[in-house]
Amino acid sequence: MRPYDVIKKKRDGGRLTKAEVNFFVKGCVRGTVPDYQTTAFLMAVYFRGMDEGETLSLTMAMRDSGCTLDLSCIPGVKVDKHSTGGVGDKVSLVLAPLAASAGLTVPMIAGRGLGHTGGTLDKLSSIPGFSVDISLDRFTEILQNTGAAIIGQTSEVAPADRRLYALRDVTATVESIPLIAASIMSKKLAEGTDALVLDVKAGCGAFMKTYKDACLLADTLVSIGRGAGKKMAALVTDMDQPTGLAVGNALEVKEAVAALKGEGPADLMDLTLELGVHMLRLAGVEDDPKKARAKLARLIKSGAAFKKFCEMVTAQGGDAGFVRDTLKLPVARETFTVKSERTGFVQHIDAEAVGISAMLLGAGRKKAEDDIDPAVGIILSRKVGDKVRKGQALAVMHVNDRRRFNDAEGLLREAFEIGPTASEKRPLVYKVIG
Repeated sequence: MRPYDVIKKKRDGGRLTKAEVNFFVKGCVRGTVPDYQTTAFLMAVYFRGMDEGETLSLTMAMRDSGCTLDLSCIPGVKVDKHSTGGVGDKVSLVLAPLAASAGLTVPMIAGRGLGHTGGTLDKLSSIPGFSVDISLDRFTEILQNTGAAIIGQTSEVAPADRRLYALRDVTATVESIPLIAASIMSKKLAEGTDALVLDVKAGCGAFMKTYKDACLLADTLVSIGRGAGKKMAALVTDMDQPTGLAVGNALEVKEAVAALKGEGPADLMDLTLELGVHMLRLAGVEDDPKKARAKLARLIKSGAAFKKFCEMVTAQGGDAGFVRDTLKLPVARETFTVKSERTGFVQHIDAEAVGISAMLLGAGRKKAEDDIDPAVGIILSRKVGDKVRKGQALAVMHVNDRRRFNDAEGLLREAFEIGPTASEKRPLVYKVIG
């Protein structure tokens, strides 16, 4: 078997066998398949696609390129949640400790932000001392003792994914459903979980801009998970405006803490609880959605969920004093208010533009190697459907570097569409699959 033959077969629309996919992925990791042939393979997949069986084979080959966690030493069902990324999406910070306080074990391998989307790891890293770079043995130990842990991808987990994604990122082959799905699921299947709930975003602030594409990705992810023997559910959710009000790392930690105390924005609370209901269902804890939601609400109200978050922060080396008193978290030197230039209703907020504006302030990365400023970001003062008068606040920008301000301010102002009537409210969850 030669790499050339695999590339040619896929280029011509052929269906690759499991053996052919395994051969090619192993060659990529070992270095026996050079970058130029890997790039040709990725481009062939981008244009020709992969069927369900091929995509599962690719995912499993990528998973098996590294080690897979064995969490059988931990009793009970292990359930994770994964989001395909968006703006202001701090749900994992709330949901992981909430689900753990309900008795679930929640192992999360998360990512960093790039471009307009924020990364869970960057948000947690704004808590002094919090380490996301820990060994898999320590990860397992924290899960045994605390029930929840959120770490970054280690060198042992799915090394093929890092290899392939680095090439996808520079060869315009990122936007491929089979490649996206295999990248996500190879890491998730390596976590040793029994079940997975997916939050697949649709809208201007998501990678999947349309409902149709988001549903296709959700179907593909669920199919892969079931093919690997996992219990699966996927929610297609709205990302046409940011989740919650805060966009920026320390700012989102503050909002997540507020949510854990039952004081978060309505959309953040609703989405967290909805995802939590499905986690409890897949774990066999509670099948009735109303009872499951009530259980989660009680855990927030009692303080159990926030206590679990503090335990997780401490276990991962963080100073829980910074989450007990969020005023201690990094604070920007200046704030600027973006005001409405007309009276009316907020008809649309371009989530991608808000995310890029926050990135320009230093809250995100243009390139993977860029540094993050944990203090800067944006707090929305209005959401879609809200009435606003001329001169009232649309958002507040938290700024450390004036040189970054002008471009970010102009983009943020353009993100708000103000009209004479209130637009029809979009559903938070469009569809549930599985």
